[in-house]
Amino acid sequence: MKRREAREKAIQTLFQLDNTEQLSVDEAIMYIVEDPKNVFYEKLVRGTFDNKAVIDHTIAEKLENWSLDRLPKIERTVLRLAVYELLYDTETPHRVVLNEAIELCKVFGDEKSGRFVNGVLSKFAVS
Repeated sequence: MKRREAREKAIQTLFQLDNTEQLSVDEAIMYIVEDPKNVFYEKLVRGTFDNKAVIDHTIAEKLENWSLDRLPKIERTVLRLAVYELLYDTETPHRVVLNEAIELCKVFGDEKSGRFVNGVLSKFAVS
């Protein structure tokens, strides 16, 4: 599984977890991928899920005229994944995280999703 596909599967898994309180992370992973042996995919899912409180707080600080709860679910999920990568994954360059987040919005959202996510993520200092 390539990194782009791993991110797409991670978005699906995290979206599932965000919408169902009865699922564990392991159950959600098995629901989306039958063979979760991709280290990058699993790191994205578990890292985003485990650090959700810090990630949500960080996103909320960057939002203008929005609250995290009011965001559409797909934009919130893409932002969480991207912010996880920005805060915790030092191997992925900032511009790659932004580009990947916009591409994920094209797959799962619409053109407005990409612009919104790009606007929020552009407020993070380039490292």
